Amino acid sequence: MPRIHRSIRHLSAWMALACLMMAIPASSSAADGEQASGLTTWDGRHSIDTIRATVVYFVPSDRQPLPDWQERVEWLCERVRRFHHREFAGRSRLVTRIHPEPFRSATSTGVLRVGDGDATFFRTLTEVDRTIDVGRDADGAFPVLLVLSDINWRPLDDFSRQSPAGQGWKFDGALADGGLHVPGAAAGGSRAVYLADRGRGWGLVSGDGWRVPCRGSDCVVYHEGIGHAIGLPHPEPADGSVMSEGQYRSALAQSWVEAGQKKRLGFTADVAANAPPADPVFDTFTATPEPAVPRPGQPVALRLFPLDLIPPGLRVEVQTSLRGPWTSVPVEAEAIQKGLISLGRFDRPCGVGWRVTGPTAKIDKEPSDDAKPVPVGGPSAATAWGYFQVRLAPDAPPPPVDVDPTDQLPATARGEANTSVDLLALVDPRRDGVAGEWTDHEVDGRRELLAPKALGARIELPYAPPEAYRLTLIVEPLDEPNGLTIGLRLGEHRFLALLGFGAAGGRVSALENIDGRNVGDNPTRIDGDVFRKNLPAEIVATVGPAGVTVTVDGRPWIDWEGKPERLSLSDYWQTPRKEALFLGAYDCRYRILRATLEPLSGQGRSLVEDGAANAR
Repeated sequence: MPRIHRSIRHLSAWMALACLMMAIPASSSAADGEQASGLTTWDGRHSIDTIRATVVYFVPSDRQPLPDWQERVEWLCERVRRFHHREFAGRSRLVTRIHPEPFRSATSTGVLRVGDGDATFFRTLTEVDRTIDVGRDADGAFPVLLVLSDINWRPLDDFSRQSPAGQGWKFDGALADGGLHVPGAAAGGSRAVYLADRGRGWGLVSGDGWRVPCRGSDCVVYHEGIGHAIGLPHPEPADGSVMSEGQYRSALAQSWVEAGQKKRLGFTADVAANAPPADPVFDTFTATPEPAVPRPGQPVALRLFPLDLIPPGLRVEVQTSLRGPWTSVPVEAEAIQKGLISLGRFDRPCGVGWRVTGPTAKIDKEPSDDAKPVPVGGPSAATAWGYFQVRLAPDAPPPPVDVDPTDQLPATARGEANTSVDLLALVDPRRDGVAGEWTDHEVDGRRELLAPKALGARIELPYAPPEAYRLTLIVEPLDEPNGLTIGLRLGEHRFLALLGFGAAGGRVSALENIDGRNVGDNPTRIDGDVFRKNLPAEIVATVGPAGVTVTVDGRPWIDWEGKPERLSLSDYWQTPRKEALFLGAYDCRYRILRATLEPLSGQGRSLVEDGAANAR
């Protein structure tokens, strides 16, 4: 978001804090009017010769932690420690202590989002502060509570970098020159405040600022979690330093703390002259995707620079969803010599997280004044994380995939409940299965449904849809893809969308039936592959009085206009409850990751709640 907006939001946090602090007792540190010696906070009251940041991963009660949260947090902590050590020549030590477990809030996402971003900030930090004591230890370190939140102050799918808007999604991110993604979503809401009377700092980095490793994410963590927490303001005029527009211009290693601000903290020319040797790996090693905005099917590579700092034993991994697995990319010796590592091709629009890792020396977590890089294990200085998007066009972000239900809420001022219906939550395979052995299980707190490999497998979704609705599915074929069927209803007429059915000559899709004709001979037939084995796909079927549309991963697939009475369902795919939606599969196992229905007009009805589920 624009720099001036960021300045205003911090001012509002300070104003709100004045009221809050009246109810919180002050801790003893420097007496009023007493100035600390050495390097100090912005107002000179507290020593920052050592800063101890307690870093907490905060998860609301209705969300599940990221499976790799600790790796992400460790990498960011390593970056800010190295940066602080370099900028203050080792005279101010930054120690980070990562809370060993995710902090499971007693509060839901919706409650945390009530009000504006400041309200979310204080609600979050107050809960953590009351539970985790970050007061001064005997070493006199200045304490900072740095919370890395799993949410943003408004609904945001930060992996696709889009916010829900009306009936769809809108891009809510920031792009630097060349199309590189940098933090800065309007829904983000990172905040920080220096609590002079309590002798500590508070920082909150929202999900947009750290969960997806955009270029400059490490700048945000330092900006909020250390800079503002010790009182540093935004410098005027604006520049590329970490407390100004650093996050929009570069990664943390290429940023800096503005000289005038360092002087205000007590950093003198004599101190600078005795700075420890530079760490060339941290200062200069970079990895950059080429091209920055690839198209589906276009080769993508990582450019590593400089060649002599590429670490031995290099590993490269990618992921295409925030909770998805990291997949290793083969790295050839010749590619390392050229500094150009192929990531392959991506066959559809998607977000891509990547990371480069390799063993190397790193600075001790608590370096002494003359500390030099020493090999102590953990995340290496040459580790690089990043993110890009595969887009059909430069202005067309990829569709959201596997969005947390709390981020599908309308972007309202008070975060009211979502109107969409989670159909998977209604399904009982033992009760609703019609043909084939369907099973369900939980993965990371999310329910999944597994279709069997059988001919004509089907299961009812016990819900009678309204007059007009949007059905969203995320499915993953676990075998060579074959026909996926989605049982739909328009008015009193049932029909299905058949996708990727194996026929002579290839795969075909269509609505069935139209005027009594199936996929073999009707106007909605389309030829071509729909799915790829082990690759999740998003299907959106929109049904209303005017017709039916179906998209796959944002691509228009079926578009039909006509009267409802032209639609019908063949006997082969019938299920017992004529009001119900259903899913089916033909000779292919499908993993159903999401099935949600959004009413567009009229009122739907659960067939479980009204007892119709047992009416066989």
